Amino acid sequence: MYRYFFKRFFDIILSLLAIIVLSPVLLILTITGAIAMRGNPFFTQERPGEIDKRTGKERIFRMIKFRTMSNAKDKDGNLLPDDERLNKYGRFLRSTSLDELPELFNILIGDMSIVGPRPLLVRYLPYYTDEERHRHDVRPGLTGLAQINGRNLLSWNERFALDLKYIETMSLWNDIAILWKTVFKVLKRKDIAVGKQHKMESLDIERGDMLCNDTTVNP
Repeated sequence: MYRYFFKRFFDIILSLLAIIVLSPVLLILTITGAIAMRGNPFFTQERPGEIDKRTGKERIFRMIKFRTMSNAKDKDGNLLPDDERLNKYGRFLRSTSLDELPELFNILIGDMSIVGPRPLLVRYLPYYTDEERHRHDVRPGLTGLAQINGRNLLSWNERFALDLKYIETMSLWNDIAILWKTVFKVLKRKDIAVGKQHKMESLDIERGDMLCNDTTVNP
């Protein structure tokens, strides 16, 4: 009952309340971001959501975040490397997780949930095993079991294992516990990796050979 009704109900109520309460913060960050980034303070990107039971495919939605990287370019007009475009303001947003706040709107309209597996890149879809793809049996979340147990400091296999464990043990009390631990980690700025020295290998690079050598990977 919680998974199929009350979870969505709580998502709507809590995300709406959070948007109202945090509206001054959202406004300040929007204005500050526009100045710091010299333009659009928001970053949107297509991400895979919950699997549509009619089509058997992930629903693709546009996730919104506060922009943490500038559009600085080199003399030839090409964007500079990611780490060079991650300015002090962007590092502050990432280290405090404030860049994630606009995802409250994704939660409100039903693209995401407050708690669930984090939505990853669309280009990663071919690289999941059949078992790992079950992480999309539920809406992706603002935070999740992997985020309170190491976040980007985990390997891909560890993250996916925790995502699947979350789905298997989903309950109201588990969601409350994850939210409580998330607040604690954000306030402590614990397990939050910022900068190229903490950057994970992309899943498509790490598993690039699997498409040819491992039949468990989805074509």
